[in-house]
Amino acid sequence: MRIPEITKTLQIPEDVKVKIERRNVTVEGEKGTLTRDFSFAPIFIKTDGNLIRVWAEWPRKKEISLVGTIYSHIQNMIKGARKGFSYKLKIVFSHFPVSVKVQGKTVLIENFTGERSARKAKILGEVQVKVQSDDVIVQGINLEDVSQTAANIEQATKIRKKDPRVFLDGIYVFEKNEGMN
Repeated sequence: MRIPEITKTLQIPEDVKVKIERRNVTVEGEKGTLTRDFSFAPIFIKTDGNLIRVWAEWPRKKEISLVGTIYSHIQNMIKGARKGFSYKLKIVFSHFPVSVKVQGKTVLIENFTGERSARKAKILGEVQVKVQSDDVIVQGINLEDVSQTAANIEQATKIRKKDPRVFLDGIYVFEKNEGMN
């Protein structure tokens, strides 16, 4: 038996402006503006004063899960526009000193396990990457771009064809925060 409606409501903070046009959600806050298109989803999104309502009528399992997913995406957009997101990664090496540089939209990891060619990781969107001694700080307002950039850096230093219990070199995420410094 299907339920007639599934609804989730979200409170809009006072320092954030939300505009919804045909399932295109734009969130404007102190850190910046984020826009996302949810036109692929068979759900409804509407603002009522300082509330955002996400709902589906006579939903199947897919629509029920989409309501929760889109609710979470809008929630993350509001957090990003207000405070931003920050990931910290630690550079770990045992023998060969690794040097990390930011060059345009790529992160260059040089001398990783003594390799001659540099490994590269792509920086997505409007994300800033800073290198401070043995830490790499990834900051931005879009959670998906920040987390994917951190994952790209971590995956660029994945060791293949060697025992991972012995060769522990790499760049690893050790801290995730809301808010940029």
